[in-house]
Amino acid sequence: MLAVIEPIHGGYVARFERIWKHPVAEVWAFLTNNEKLVKWFPELKARDLREGGFMQFDMPNGMQIDMKITDFQAEAVLAYEWAEDHVRFELQAAPDGEGCQLVLIETLSKLTDHTPRDLAGWHVCLDVIEALLDGRTIERKEEWNKRYPEYVEALAKINRPT
Repeated sequence: MLAVIEPIHGGYVARFERIWKHPVAEVWAFLTNNEKLVKWFPELKARDLREGGFMQFDMPNGMQIDMKITDFQAEAVLAYEWAEDHVRFELQAAPDGEGCQLVLIETLSKLTDHTPRDLAGWHVCLDVIEALLDGRTIERKEEWNKRYPEYVEALAKINRPT
């Protein structure tokens, strides 16, 4: 299911929701343990896991960007700056008590030509985490190529005058 994208005061919010048949602790490890993080987002590293700490993004040119952690509650919330935007992962037991509900909220300061690329990227990242949890693999590029036009269309609908 695509992210729900809505305008908010001062920008936009994209909300991804997933329910997986895996415990919260196992999903949390994919967000915070560098050995697992590298499997779904090789450029991202957990460096100082606490509120006020930071995540690190390795740029293709060799530069490293520190992204401040704005909220941290072990096995529940990990939120950090993402350039001019903000990313927030929330985990809790699934509503049926079986597994984990993950919510990823990206707060966007503005929509750009790059936004559908990023949203398709987050979508595929979540699909990759799910596949890894299930002991499967997926073809990232193929999945991204499917999702990108869907996010282009979703964002076009938001920008159309009513």
